[in-house]
Amino acid sequence: MADVAEMKDYQKVLLLTSHLFEYPDAAWWRDLPDCRQAVREIEAKQPDAVFGDFLDFVEETGAKEYEDLYVRSFDFSQNTNLYLTTQERTDFGKQSEEMHHYKELFLANGLDVPNQLPDYLPALLELAASLPPERAGKVLGAIRPRIELLRKRFIDAKLPHAFLLDIVLTETAGLEVKP
Repeated sequence: MADVAEMKDYQKVLLLTSHLFEYPDAAWWRDLPDCRQAVREIEAKQPDAVFGDFLDFVEETGAKEYEDLYVRSFDFSQNTNLYLTTQERTDFGKQSEEMHHYKELFLANGLDVPNQLPDYLPALLELAASLPPERAGKVLGAIRPRIELLRKRFIDAKLPHAFLLDIVLTETAGLEVKP
């Protein structure tokens, strides 16, 4: 996030959200002060407040307890993991088709994710952040239904990460092309 000052708010929000959804390893914890600095670079007030509250929650929870929450929520839960095609895993043909669609989103925008599945939410947020507003809006619009479903599941599971998805959905609404 070195050139944060030159980014637009939607880019800052998407990159920060993507980072906060990553596994909380030692490097992730070391980056928290940089995350706080990135929050200060966002002009809009809603993201500033939500990110601040989320970072407070993470720090108050502590590394071990937050890592346990992360693993239970995103690694061991079918309902709340961050891979968007696994939300309705009953139809593997449809899942494969969706996976191909996500891969095409990356390729159509000149990027690839060779070390990650293309339906991984943080990767999709990074993709949108790397694009001009109109193209970012198209990417986010394409994944909006999945983000909305994931948000509902986060709320049902009482995960504070639901607030991060609120910010993403707000940014999506602001970037989507209006007819």
